[in-house]
Amino acid sequence: MNSIFIRIYGGMLLVLIAVSCLALISIRLVNDVRAEDYRERMATGTFRLMADNLEPMDTAERQKALAVWSRLIGVPLELNSLDDLGLEASNWSRLIRGRVLVRTRGPDEVRVFSLVDLADEVVLTADIQRISEQLGRATLFLIADELVRHADTEMPRWLSELRRDKGFGYPLRLTRLAEADLDADQLRRLDEFDTVLSLGPEGNSVMMYMKIPDTEWVLSMGPVYQMQDYPTEMLLITGLLALSLSGLLIYLLVRQLEQRLMNLESAALHITRGNLDARAEVIGNDSVGSLARAFNDMARHLQRLMNIQQEMIGAISHELRTPVARLRFGLEMVETAGSEDALKRYLDSMDGDLTELDKLVDEILTYARLEQGAPALVLEPVDVSAVIEQVMAELRPINPQVLIEYNDRSRGRAGWVDAEKRYLHRAITNLVSNAARHAGSRVQVSTRVLGGRCRVTVEDDGPGIPERYREHIFTPFLRLDDSRTRASGGYGLGLSIVRRVAYWHRGHVAVEASEGLGGAAFIIEWPLRRQ
Repeated sequence: MNSIFIRIYGGMLLVLIAVSCLALISIRLVNDVRAEDYRERMATGTFRLMADNLEPMDTAERQKALAVWSRLIGVPLELNSLDDLGLEASNWSRLIRGRVLVRTRGPDEVRVFSLVDLADEVVLTADIQRISEQLGRATLFLIADELVRHADTEMPRWLSELRRDKGFGYPLRLTRLAEADLDADQLRRLDEFDTVLSLGPEGNSVMMYMKIPDTEWVLSMGPVYQMQDYPTEMLLITGLLALSLSGLLIYLLVRQLEQRLMNLESAALHITRGNLDARAEVIGNDSVGSLARAFNDMARHLQRLMNIQQEMIGAISHELRTPVARLRFGLEMVETAGSEDALKRYLDSMDGDLTELDKLVDEILTYARLEQGAPALVLEPVDVSAVIEQVMAELRPINPQVLIEYNDRSRGRAGWVDAEKRYLHRAITNLVSNAARHAGSRVQVSTRVLGGRCRVTVEDDGPGIPERYREHIFTPFLRLDDSRTRASGGYGLGLSIVRRVAYWHRGHVAVEASEGLGGAAFIIEWPLRRQ
């Protein structure tokens, strides 16, 4: 079950089987409802006509009429009390509204109910096994008996009212004998007052004809269609065809999807085996394409982290080599110190080396926290001007020969900026201390608010940074070959830390030439508000 196609197709097969079972049950129920409705439509007109004719009669007349109609229809007719029938309240309501009820009693038998007299609660009932030609003939005789009571010219109107009032479920028409679409034998039988049975126009229905006595009218009933159940075999065949076609289409669609996922899996296996250059092929903008792009971004990030890790290991070993060598040399000199002053000088030098190691470790840990993943930033409104003033107060004693100035050009709007105060303080400290190390005599810090972003610019009057190096100045452990060398101090991590602080604040840092002081100008900016 590793194939996506098999899983989807198998799931669809189970769903289709379940739906087919429900459909079969539903078709069975629908066929039952349709059969009941069909039987009611076929029986309503005839039994409603008989019940209405029985209503004004007395008991003897009713019994006589029932005997005649029973022989005419071919089924026994009875009069029963409504209470003796044991019908539900809903069926009572339908009978009172003039409806004819048809209830199934067996596989091939139904019972018909029609209310005769509401006051006496008398109901006409009959047990019918099937709708026969005899029932149709009896219906024609009953209708003809009603029509002969009216004038010849009024018969079509009375037939229309009779069909509407009694609720006949099939067409009833009166046609002149000369206009009837019948052959000579059928016309002869009509003249003999026989009923004529023929197929309907399309061959799937029945028509019945009878001539109204002493008139030229021919009463026709139909076409009467036989109810056809919805075939379950057709449903099964349709379901199989739909399943086969769906399976083919799903296979064609899923196969492409599966190949794209296999391509993604192959790229993941290559990376697992150490090939960090492997990438997944990105096809389209759908979910799989987005997954492939996210995978490639993850792979590039992992590759960058691994490269950074390797570079850091090499750089750290290089940076540690010098202070460790000086410490070893200091220990050897301590053993040979000839005076207290020489001993103190060697110990102070070793203490300086330890301080340098401590600073280096602190820089490495800070950079690692910012580089490896999203640090736990707690953004809150920060007064950037106050942070800059604090940094200047901390650095002035360390660089007394450099004049550090601050110019707030934000018109006070830099006093309420979303930031992580601890990391912002570290970034500004790194920029100002870096500028002070390379400045001739002056460093200028300024703040602006432009386009909803806070910008801090740190400029110096030093030699500046050549344009060809500005793209790489923020690379970890990088030092330039000009005046910004090891002699000026630092470990090559300060600007890298500034770049990561700006990144996690959704900002950026850049370097360009200072127009006012002629040296370098470092610019860090980030949004005033984080949504």
